[in-house]
Amino acid sequence: MLTSTASASNSSAPTPVTIDSGWQLQDAAKVSQSGAEIAAPNFKPQNWYSATVPGTVLTTLVNNHVYPEPLYGENNRPDKIPESLAHASYWYRTVFSVPKSYAGKHIWLNLEGVNFSSEVWLNGKQIGTTRGAFKRGIFDVSPLVKPGKKSVLAIEVSPQPHPGDPHEHTIRDGVGKNGGITAIDGPTFLSTIGWDWIPAIRDRDTGIWQKVFLSATGPVVVKDPLVTTDLPLPSLDSTDVGIQTKLENVTDVAQKGLLKGTFGDVSFQQAVEVAPHSSQIVSLNPTTTPALHVQHPKLWWPNGYGPQNLYNLHLSFDVDGKTSDSHDISFGVRKIAYSVPDSPNLTISVNGVPIFIRGGNWGLDEAMKRNPRERLEAQIRMHQIANLNMIRNWVGQSTSEDFYELCDKYGILLWDEFFQPNPSDGPDPDDMDTYMANVRDKILRFRNHPSIAVWCARNEGYPPKQIDDALRSLMTELEPTRLYQANSADGRGVNSHGPYHWRTPREFYDFNESFKTEIGSMSVPTIESVQGMMPEKDWETINDDWAEHDFAKGAASGEAYPGIIASRYGKVANLADFVRKSQLANYEAFRAMYEGRNAKLFHPTTGIITWMSNPAQPSFVWQIYHHDLEPNSALFAVKSAAEPVHIQLNESNGEIQVINNLPSALESAHAHIAIYNLDGAVQYEHSFDVSAPASSATSLGSVAWPSTLSSVHFVKLELHDASGKTISDNFYWRALPEHQDDLTALDSLPTATLDAKVVRHDADGKCLLSVTLHNPGKQIALMAHLQLRRKRSGERVLPVYYSGNYVSLVPDESTTITIEAASSDLKGDTPLVVVDGWNIGLATSSLSDGTIAINTNSQVDHWPVTGLPMISDSSEHPAK
Repeated sequence: MLTSTASASNSSAPTPVTIDSGWQLQDAAKVSQSGAEIAAPNFKPQNWYSATVPGTVLTTLVNNHVYPEPLYGENNRPDKIPESLAHASYWYRTVFSVPKSYAGKHIWLNLEGVNFSSEVWLNGKQIGTTRGAFKRGIFDVSPLVKPGKKSVLAIEVSPQPHPGDPHEHTIRDGVGKNGGITAIDGPTFLSTIGWDWIPAIRDRDTGIWQKVFLSATGPVVVKDPLVTTDLPLPSLDSTDVGIQTKLENVTDVAQKGLLKGTFGDVSFQQAVEVAPHSSQIVSLNPTTTPALHVQHPKLWWPNGYGPQNLYNLHLSFDVDGKTSDSHDISFGVRKIAYSVPDSPNLTISVNGVPIFIRGGNWGLDEAMKRNPRERLEAQIRMHQIANLNMIRNWVGQSTSEDFYELCDKYGILLWDEFFQPNPSDGPDPDDMDTYMANVRDKILRFRNHPSIAVWCARNEGYPPKQIDDALRSLMTELEPTRLYQANSADGRGVNSHGPYHWRTPREFYDFNESFKTEIGSMSVPTIESVQGMMPEKDWETINDDWAEHDFAKGAASGEAYPGIIASRYGKVANLADFVRKSQLANYEAFRAMYEGRNAKLFHPTTGIITWMSNPAQPSFVWQIYHHDLEPNSALFAVKSAAEPVHIQLNESNGEIQVINNLPSALESAHAHIAIYNLDGAVQYEHSFDVSAPASSATSLGSVAWPSTLSSVHFVKLELHDASGKTISDNFYWRALPEHQDDLTALDSLPTATLDAKVVRHDADGKCLLSVTLHNPGKQIALMAHLQLRRKRSGERVLPVYYSGNYVSLVPDESTTITIEAASSDLKGDTPLVVVDGWNIGLATSSLSDGTIAINTNSQVDHWPVTGLPMISDSSEHPAK
């Protein structure tokens, strides 16, 4: 089946069409015929599988019920899904019709991504090969196809040459060593051999993982366009736009024509002649083309600093008044700089404004590359909601057009990397030509995206000199404006190396580096997410199923975590209690992770990127939302700590600080602190007048702790602007200094019964709910958590976007949380909001209209007491 990949432009260029169905797949060892025979019209596939394209081999086999869902329970063990998949080649085949509108045109077959290598056959002829997961295959198929007629496409896909021998994650042996020999193959999904955040994926994500499509052109092809912008800082009133492109004449005669372009109110054209079978670079700038000096441009800003304005450049080449080829290029007007006066540290500025980088690492967007645009948009939007402004594309594993487009849309800067891990995690690539061809194509394909801020050569190490030299040369040729950073862990004040385990909040304030590219913590999901990723038999025992989902010995110290939780918050009764207590731990650690860096804003701290924000599989570690897209408390902790203007308690020295990330000073503001005992009684209050300079951390002084505090107590901070509007608020639970890590008294908190009201308003295909919570009693209501469900089925709605969650309310306090979900995701059911928390109840009157209820599943007393023991079943899962 052919489907349009773009809306028709106002030119006469034919619209590209995607070959997105009708595919079939079979193990090459089971097919005796040659490529020529398989790609012939009379070939009849026998017992082939209906194939998912784009998709990996394993995805197709799972969709055909050959193997179970790999990421559920222990289905991914090699006794259920064999390692032999990583050593097998597969044939893909489909039959499609070439559009009649392509008559008289040059017709191109485009492969956007195949892992690892392929041989491509069309109508009985081999037309080319690809090698490396990130290099496109573009083939002129004009002599082999006829518009309006059917064609047969067959692609033999082979796995990477060195798939390696993975380690099985178990309680006994831990998550094992990261990576291995697979790194020698360079441009591939090297993490799929297994890391401490993903088990081995048995086919190593072999397959046609990006779309296949047809396009058509006239005699001259427009290739590799580049758009650059410059601003005369500090002025933002104008921009100089540079445009460069390659024009390739694919015919035997010289071609004369007009290169035309339009964006916004700007239009331009230039006459060009291209010799037969040759290419010509055309460069335009305000000197050659005055229209490219643009007055009053709309700027692109990172999340939290301004809007994400984007322009669309329609660039075409016309021959004899007809469009030969055209491209639509989205770009943003912005200027990125990488240093500030008097500092050697990497400091990213955009449009003259220093940006405190608050980011998240992506190891792999999804373990099996099952990440359609809708899912990817939810992932990136949750980064925006969390007030993050950067994603680090670790080792370049999450490369797709949708990824970059959505980062542009949501203002998420990219620290983008190429394909080398830490030197201890695998050898250097052995095929320099393949490696550099994939790097070159990645840069050419994505360099117009305004979100890309940094290109980095290697994770936690320097590339070998040959690669480093080649990359520096490539940057000079292809990337005139962006920073090349050779090492993600060294140079310009950059540091990595964790730690990655849970720590007390005060420990996150102890550091020396300026720009931190990796630091992490355990991050336990909601109980429903845990139950959704493993069978019930494993819910109440920390066993090898948990280890398969990263809960084991390793950098996250999973084996120590249950003891930490019990010691800090009290003995764990069961899974529900473990999750309940872990949400406090998530919140404490992830808030401090960012607040600790806030405390030294730009002196010297310039960036922090958590390891990780996005999980590749259902996991217990390193995430702000689960693989099923439900956020845990970590997301809302980060949202608080990373807000543009923020009030915080320095949990290392007891100071109250106002963090102003913005380029303008905060004047005539007011702050307030209130300290509550366990019984909800106020022990201390104080107000402050606040003036906070731009881009700085301002101390309001140390807290005068009263002598009447209970063993555990609460601190509420508020910051209001001159008109009294709340800018920021924050809430802490804290133990007395003599037993600062003993918060077990929280278990004595009585239930806080809340009043709740839900108001529904639907618009633009969205179900919008406004939930108001009020605490009418005298007790502190700690960590109230909302979850949207379908009322009749009881199923969660996912994804859902909450304006806030895991909120704490002091006596007589109210808060309103907005909830947004796609109306279609309700599946015709009625929305129901369920509530849980540390000590949360709901008033009977709030339950009466059926729009809100207590989340019974999450209540500790709903489940038997098990103690949640940790045991090893490793004898059942020997290492392969």
